[in-house]
Amino acid sequence: MCDQDHFEKDRQDYEALGLVITRRQFGVMLGAGMAMMLPQVANAATVTESEVSVMTPDGTADCYFVHPASGTAPGVLVWPDIFGLRPAFRQMGKRLAESGYSVLVVNPFYRVKKAPTADKGSATPIPQLLPLAQALTETVQMTDAKAFIGWLDRQASVAKNRKMGTQGYCMGGPIALRTAAAMADRVGAAASFHGGGLVTDMPNSPHLQVAKTKAQLLIAIAANDDMRSPEEKNVLKETFAKAKMPAEIEVYAGAAHGWCPPDSQVYNEPQAEKAWSRLLVLYGKALA
Repeated sequence: MCDQDHFEKDRQDYEALGLVITRRQFGVMLGAGMAMMLPQVANAATVTESEVSVMTPDGTADCYFVHPASGTAPGVLVWPDIFGLRPAFRQMGKRLAESGYSVLVVNPFYRVKKAPTADKGSATPIPQLLPLAQALTETVQMTDAKAFIGWLDRQASVAKNRKMGTQGYCMGGPIALRTAAAMADRVGAAASFHGGGLVTDMPNSPHLQVAKTKAQLLIAIAANDDMRSPEEKNVLKETFAKAKMPAEIEVYAGAAHGWCPPDSQVYNEPQAEKAWSRLLVLYGKALA
């Protein structure tokens, strides 16, 4: 669900309401390689961060790894949106590490190029990026999920006696669900934020795959995505209820597709913070 037309209309609507910063401000910010600052974490842990290379069956993935500077913590695998690994997602990963997690944020397009993969960050036209996203087949997603979770498990900072979490944004939403399916014995929680393609009419639909696991789920849906596919939330609720899976599924009122990353052109801080708080609740329960 990465449609440039609706991204642009959402940006215009939110800008008119004074809810997002202007295109000119975005241009200045993105040109400097910056992201908006996220609220600080109370009692934030001191963290260690690094750029790392993760070997997969298909090559070497460039990723960002950040974790508390001492002790061990549950591992979390983060799948970015179609704009890829960039400062905004490094900032989000660091914030999660400051909250007590060992976090790997990946470049899902490493087979083609190293990050940054979107020349203009979140202002990059979607059509330029669609070929990258379309190359991420189900097989590719599952292969990478196993490689990335395996890499996390080899890190000294990752707690081996606690489940891992995974979260995805936009195209990363279904990949997070497939990660939980691919590593059902290791992943205890999966979260999707404005994820596109969670429900399809195919037998390998992400929501059906994750329903065979014991993961706890958080599905945060943009209001305009819900308007386009109003039945999807009901399918998700029915499927997960039938599977007896703990799942929080909510439509975020006033939030447009892409509202969570701080460099998004429709960033909605109040709703992004709500989604973030629910993520921490999910991980607090499932990865304890």
